Amino acid sequence: MTRIRAFRISLHHLIVAGWITTASVFFGGYAGATESAEQSVSFNQTIRPILSNHCFQCHGPDGEDRKAGVRLDIPDEVDLDEVLDRISSDDPDMVMPPVELNKPLSDQQVTQLQRWIEQGAEYEQHWSFVPPREHPVPTVDDNTWNRHAIDRFVLDKLQQQRLPHQPSADKRTLIRRLSLDLTGLPPTTDEVHAFVHDESLEAYENLVERLLAKPQFGEHMARYWLDLVRFADTNGLHHDHYREMTPYRDWVIRSFNENLPFDQFVMWQIAGDLYDDPSIEQQIASGFNRLHLIIDRGTALPEESFNRNVVDRVSSVGTAFLGLTLECAVCHDHKYDPITQRDFYQMYAFFNNFDGGPETGGRNGLDFKRGLQPPYLELPSEEQEKQLAAIDVELDRLTAEHQTLQSDAKLKDGERSEQVAKSIEKVRARRDALIESIPATLVMKERDEVRPAHLLIRGNYDQPGDVVQRDTPGFLPPLDDVIDGPGDGVKTRMDLARWLVAPTNPLTARVAVNRFWQQVFGVGLVQTSEDFGAQGGSPSHPELLDHLTLQFIRSGWDVKALIRSIVLSETYAQSSKANREQFVSDPTNRMLGRGSRYRLDGEVIRDQVLATSGLLNPELYGKSVKPPQPEGLWKIVAMPSSYPRIFEPDQGSQIYRRSVYSFWKRGLPPPQMTIFDAPTRESCTARRERTNTPLQALVLMNEQEYFHAALHLANDLLQRADLEDRRRIEIAYETITSHQPSESVLNRCTVALDHFRAVYRDDVDAADQMIAANRRSGEDHTYDSDQRIELASLTMLVHSLLNLDETKTRE
Repeated sequence: MTRIRAFRISLHHLIVAGWITTASVFFGGYAGATESAEQSVSFNQTIRPILSNHCFQCHGPDGEDRKAGVRLDIPDEVDLDEVLDRISSDDPDMVMPPVELNKPLSDQQVTQLQRWIEQGAEYEQHWSFVPPREHPVPTVDDNTWNRHAIDRFVLDKLQQQRLPHQPSADKRTLIRRLSLDLTGLPPTTDEVHAFVHDESLEAYENLVERLLAKPQFGEHMARYWLDLVRFADTNGLHHDHYREMTPYRDWVIRSFNENLPFDQFVMWQIAGDLYDDPSIEQQIASGFNRLHLIIDRGTALPEESFNRNVVDRVSSVGTAFLGLTLECAVCHDHKYDPITQRDFYQMYAFFNNFDGGPETGGRNGLDFKRGLQPPYLELPSEEQEKQLAAIDVELDRLTAEHQTLQSDAKLKDGERSEQVAKSIEKVRARRDALIESIPATLVMKERDEVRPAHLLIRGNYDQPGDVVQRDTPGFLPPLDDVIDGPGDGVKTRMDLARWLVAPTNPLTARVAVNRFWQQVFGVGLVQTSEDFGAQGGSPSHPELLDHLTLQFIRSGWDVKALIRSIVLSETYAQSSKANREQFVSDPTNRMLGRGSRYRLDGEVIRDQVLATSGLLNPELYGKSVKPPQPEGLWKIVAMPSSYPRIFEPDQGSQIYRRSVYSFWKRGLPPPQMTIFDAPTRESCTARRERTNTPLQALVLMNEQEYFHAALHLANDLLQRADLEDRRRIEIAYETITSHQPSESVLNRCTVALDHFRAVYRDDVDAADQMIAANRRSGEDHTYDSDQRIELASLTMLVHSLLNLDETKTRE
């Protein structure tokens, strides 16, 4: 008997234009919830995950790997009773899924499938492929939670699940939470005191407005976007040479600070170079298309490198803007989503007309030193333009003189000719040095002659199949609907950009809203923010996601308005404290019955240490900087001709700049970040994993930069001779945590300080060594032995406070 029969088909309800979510989706909407016998079984929430995780590998959209010609992804394909017989069979030759797949269905899943069939087997289109629609905003019986649409949707869901909500957090927790969420930095003690003592009804709203107006808002928002688009300072791959695209990062920061409408933010990146008269910023934004990895010349065949680059561009558009795994259709039809291989290469055709080389331009020359590869955009200041013009005039004069001396026998003067030649060399060196200091960035540029695109057989660059035309995936609204004028011409990236932000597109705005929610709450309404397709999760609050998406579009894609509406809600303001029963009933807080609590990202932890110690350099924009890191790390990944090959840390205040400006080497990013789950940025990252490991504790306890920060704050406190121990401890604790220490904490800190003093009195050399190891060059304070003991002791206490769970946790 064959493993699968070509069943007579009647799976009327398994999927038409949208596929399946993962088995990790919560049955019934949140962890632990199940449908009662009286409730209808939701196809999207319950049946899709089962079929996607257990069945579609063999019976999904991918025709090449489909077994026995049987499909479970379209209607009228199988006899549902036969399906039940197979999935509940004890016969290893009959049971589905096959035993060798090691994906058996649980009894609960079999029961759910049976109930769904008994209830009529109603199917639903995949939720994310349906345009967001209006939903009635629920009315709830809580006056405080009845003022804001977000709260009404959340509380209605909580009440359905019979789960409680929490009261608002105290004011110190709120200002710390809000400051970290909107700027990535903790509040100063002055800001904390001002908010705590502001008893006006508008105190919180005014705080939100102040934080949204800070330039640090754009820096913090940009950090998430740079993860998503895999921004880095090196090419990755092989030699991992230097690449200069920091103007793109600066543009992203400015865009968030200036509240550039998000639809324009998207369009400029996809097609900024294709505007009739593109501005400097639009051209810089088009550098999004150049952020992919680039291999060195001579490492692979140029055709292979070209194909890899275009595939990377298409994949990044899928992840960043659509929340889809388009790259899964490079070699064959997508196994779970309705994305065909032809769909992929029709998208590919938009990005294969790049007017530039597919590989680095060699390992010498000024462009190579500057990290540039044509096409690129020079961004000189007015002063630099004047200097360059003056140098060019001087160079032209000297060159003309040298040519005259060489060609005219009467004027021929060997000594003078040699002097002029040396002068030319010096002027050229000055010119090169000036050009090297001029900012520049890679940009996108379209070829005049359109390069044909082919469907590549099995994804192989050297096996072109049918020619394909530029177009968007067939299961989404047609591109022709948004094209101005006749639709029979060659479609452009500008057309694609318009399509991405068209009101009919069900994904772009929804994906963006979910990610902004994720930035604030730590997890999106859709947990799998990188995947809104079949293997992704369902939204915990689908009606709320639709509501926010429509609100976002109607606002003119106003990012600050969206963030403002989220942080002004009671849902956001809740305390993160809850009793045991509440944690058990909703352990991951998917129903939002309490405030979010999670470990901060590595960049925020580092910036917080620098900010609270008084070391943070607030300078905005500019080239990436290299804060100190352990010696020799780059040797692990560098090759003899890698540029740069040796890590050379910056000096002075540059090493205290915010982490968003840190030099990001793809082969080995800053370890202070990666140990806290920062990505390498070799691929697009929509959400970081969040782990808690011993290595993270070791970084916090042993990173010299953090010890230096502790020493700096301790020294500042000791300069205030009017303070006693307890007051110094109170100031340090409040500066670092934004809270006042309890009497118990204060007593324990006092005992700890006395203990450190006793240790260093017995071993003054240890105090000297600790101070010497953590002072920077240029710090020439001198201390007597008692002062050194005090400084070392207070440094250790401050360092302990920097390691508190309360310090590294957003709550």
